[in-house]
Amino acid sequence: MPDLEWPYLSTIIRLALALALGLFIGLERERRDKEAGLRTFGLAALMGAVGGLLGTPFAVAAIALLGILIVVLNVQSFLKVRKTELTTSVAFLLTGLTGVLCGLGHTLAPTAIAIITAALLAWKRPLSHFTLGLTEQELRSAIFLAILAFVVYPALPEGTIDKWHLIEPRTAWITVIVIAGLGFINYILWKLYGKRGVKLAGFLAGLVNSTIAIHNLVHQTEAKNEKLDTGTFQSIILASIAMIIRNAVLLLILAPWLLLASLLPFGLMIAGGCAFIFFHSRRQNSDNETEAPNLKLKSPFSLISALQIGFFFLILQVGTILAQNAVGQPGVMAISFLGGLFSSAAEVAAISVVANKETISGNVGAIAAVITTLASLLISWSIVFRTRQWRLLKKVGLILGIIAILGLIGVFIQITLF
Repeated sequence: MPDLEWPYLSTIIRLALALALGLFIGLERERRDKEAGLRTFGLAALMGAVGGLLGTPFAVAAIALLGILIVVLNVQSFLKVRKTELTTSVAFLLTGLTGVLCGLGHTLAPTAIAIITAALLAWKRPLSHFTLGLTEQELRSAIFLAILAFVVYPALPEGTIDKWHLIEPRTAWITVIVIAGLGFINYILWKLYGKRGVKLAGFLAGLVNSTIAIHNLVHQTEAKNEKLDTGTFQSIILASIAMIIRNAVLLLILAPWLLLASLLPFGLMIAGGCAFIFFHSRRQNSDNETEAPNLKLKSPFSLISALQIGFFFLILQVGTILAQNAVGQPGVMAISFLGGLFSSAAEVAAISVVANKETISGNVGAIAAVITTLASLLISWSIVFRTRQWRLLKKVGLILGIIAILGLIGVFIQITLF
């Protein structure tokens, strides 16, 4: 028999959390005018919480009762409109389970489940739109790479496989998955929201691949024999800012301590670029954007893309280690600059892995990450150079130059003061 003498404060907190999460999920169902709405979901979470407080048998009984209620709900819906409420039923069951977790004293897991459930319910149309917009090749590539991630990774040998201790298959593969996965998330965002204006399209495309995004923007303008308008010009800068943000996020994922060491330069570059866009938009009165361009981006979450990323990553990682051993810091900086010209994401990942091995220091890794990003900014400017629009070249060069100087100032301050 379970102990029914529950601590007052703890019990109130558990029940309140369960009720809050149930109401949070039910809010979306109520808004869509479903049979099971705000109150029903709140009560379901409370039922689960009481079951969790009473013990495992009562928790199972609570979920079973909710299952019976789900059957009744679906029968009623079928008789009324000739369709079942499968999505609502699953959400209802998850709500009961979050209540059970709350009753057992958990907080993080039920909160995360509730947020994810509410998000999936609220994003029905965007997710459906995105799914229908996927090509067969994109879908097959994503599935195949997911199989490789979960099947091949465990089979890879641990540790290094060469006598020089340079190549670690597991580390390389998981890094590739992180880069490709982050790219795929950005690709989803671009597909969902990239048609809402030229500036947003440029920024989201820049998160996926800033080089291809800027190349597309320039190419489409050249094809129309037009000069780049204000919106397109700003989207080029935004694509470059997006690249800086993506590199910072990669550092956050792969080597958080290294991002801390380079936080000031990255922060100054991002803040400087955003400040320019803000004041330039106000001065040019460019709130009414031109129509979003038809940018041609490929999904980065494919086998071929992953192999390309893996190849660059291994070359840059080995090159960074060899350069450090042979020349020292100047060699690392040279490899970082060259890596940024080809793939700043792969080079930032390589710097992170090498820094985690303590082959290079935090300051060296921070400087290398910034240099890689500056090299990618140089590539962005070189793409615009082909337009031969000298006024545009001066404007883009000036803004990217200011961003680069802010990054270098940040590096100097970071190393001097910290």
